[in-house]
Amino acid sequence: MVIYLRHPDHGTKVAIAEAEAIYDEKHGWERFDVNSPELDNIVVNVLAKPRGRTRKEIPA
Repeated sequence: MVIYLRHPDHGTKVAIAEAEAIYDEKHGWERFDVNSPELDNIVVNVLAKPRGRTRKEIPA
């Protein structure tokens, strides 16, 4: 059994047992369907561009 859950602060996770999902729901997690059309409009977090200096290329 695979149960998909989402949390406003912690993102998404997969529960593998009904008891785990019930425990998580008591702590703010919500079940959702991965095949739901409403998920098509969700923006996925993109990793930030690393800060710092770029490497200089060494001429060959």
